[in-house]
Amino acid sequence: MSILQAIRTFLFYLLLGTSSLLWCSLSFFIAPFLPFKARYRFINVYWCRCALWLSKVFLGISYEIKGAENVPDRPCVIQSNHQSTWETFFLSAYFQPLSQVLKRSLLFVPFFGWAMAMLRPIAIDRDNPKSALKHVAKKGDELLKDGVWVLIFPEGTRVPYGTVGKFSRGGTALAVNADLPVLPIAHNAGKFWPKSGWAKKQGVITVIIGEPMYAEGSGPRAIAALNDRVQAWNEQMQREMGSIPPMPQAPVSSDQIAV
Repeated sequence: MSILQAIRTFLFYLLLGTSSLLWCSLSFFIAPFLPFKARYRFINVYWCRCALWLSKVFLGISYEIKGAENVPDRPCVIQSNHQSTWETFFLSAYFQPLSQVLKRSLLFVPFFGWAMAMLRPIAIDRDNPKSALKHVAKKGDELLKDGVWVLIFPEGTRVPYGTVGKFSRGGTALAVNADLPVLPIAHNAGKFWPKSGWAKKQGVITVIIGEPMYAEGSGPRAIAALNDRVQAWNEQMQREMGSIPPMPQAPVSSDQIAV
């Protein structure tokens, strides 16, 4: 990373951190008196848009969206690959109101966590997977019925650019049980905003929104089949963006060659 880019990155984090502290502090005194949708916009949408603007101005990271016409009118379960912090900013601002799964311990972080607690997050204890899964199913269903988008990162954590982690079935189970589709999203944010480290790379992030995917039936088999389709779609989009290598082609035998 060049000296100039290092300075720009430092300024970005300085302004991002300062804006976060100020905005969360302000939200703590104003947001509780707002209805939920207005509260969400006040706390999350405006600040996430600020973060995206700072990313563009200081880091040179912009984005393009493909498939915006695929977003359904009714909120459903969103499943996206997870490579960086950037997609959290983008998705939180683009879909509103939106709830996502996060570690319960984050809610105890002064100001930031207190503000997040007012956004109806699905806070889980990762040390207790069985309890966490039940909480995601129960809380997620309540949110969907209230017209709130539910964001699930099925890989469970951020993965390095160029790889796709195994998708868990929690998100597809939530969608199937709520009789709603999964809205698949793929992106290459990790190419410009790596999962670890401060270094950032200028460029245009591609975000692809796929057509809503419905389960064929119900029950565990339908959930597993839908989950496989969502992961396969994401991997295909990653190949088309050049994030992962294309599938190797099977060799052609001499019997298949026309004479």
